Amino acid sequence: MSELIKTILSPFGAILDFIQKYFKSLLFLLIIFLIFFSSDKALIEPNLMQIDIKGVIEDESLFLEKIKEAENKSIKGVLLVVNSPGGAVSPSVEMSLAIKRLKKEKPVIAYAAGTMASGSYYASIWADKIIANPGATIGSIGVLFQGANVKELMDKIGIKEQSITAGKYKQAGTPTREWKPYEKEEIERLIKDTYDMFVGDVAKARGLDINKSSQFADAHIFSAKRAKKVGLIDETGTLYSAKKELEKISKVKKAIWKKEDRFDKFMEKFAKEAMFGLYNHLNGLKAY
Repeated sequence: MSELIKTILSPFGAILDFIQKYFKSLLFLLIIFLIFFSSDKALIEPNLMQIDIKGVIEDESLFLEKIKEAENKSIKGVLLVVNSPGGAVSPSVEMSLAIKRLKKEKPVIAYAAGTMASGSYYASIWADKIIANPGATIGSIGVLFQGANVKELMDKIGIKEQSITAGKYKQAGTPTREWKPYEKEEIERLIKDTYDMFVGDVAKARGLDINKSSQFADAHIFSAKRAKKVGLIDETGTLYSAKKELEKISKVKKAIWKKEDRFDKFMEKFAKEAMFGLYNHLNGLKAY
């Protein structure tokens, strides 16, 4: 009888032995399966695409990858959904110019979902139309260079700086002492140059009078209603209305939105959180 039971159960035992022996390999194959078969790939090719700008702007690489995807001829229009306080100047400029190039090929609408300020506004200026949620905050067109003065703390704990430099302005912005007058002047020149570039590009992109920049720039933070009055946005609306407007100007017969791959979305979120964790808020030139 026992031999009969062993004979009946032997296939199950073999299966369990196989699973135990090759568990890691099976787990790996399962992950690969989930990545490739849960990626929301539509059978019908999408013709519209949404690209998000969220959180602090510190690196433009992921955004530029999305722009590259949007250059596909099957994509007839792009919607930027923005909720960001801004960030570093250079990535914001890179993103802005990428939108400017893309706009030459297909319609682009920028939607302010929450905050479209400073660097994130800079990134959005070349869109064909800027639509803002009625509760959104817009603007903050300004430049900030921020640094700490930790000299008193260093004195208390007995730390003294020692450095060898070449160049009068090499330590401009140092946190180890109060900045000297000529160092402040150097930083002020840098900020002014960057600010003038920012304001000039906004005026050009939005068709505004640069001689009246105090009305729309100067780091003013506007409600959506006031932002429309000064010309920073075109209209107020919802995400739904922004999508409908893009469908209209893209002239697609039936809107098929490109869905984001779940695995890619997870990895992007992980990368952004890691970047934010390493980001130094105390130093550097920022378009906040």
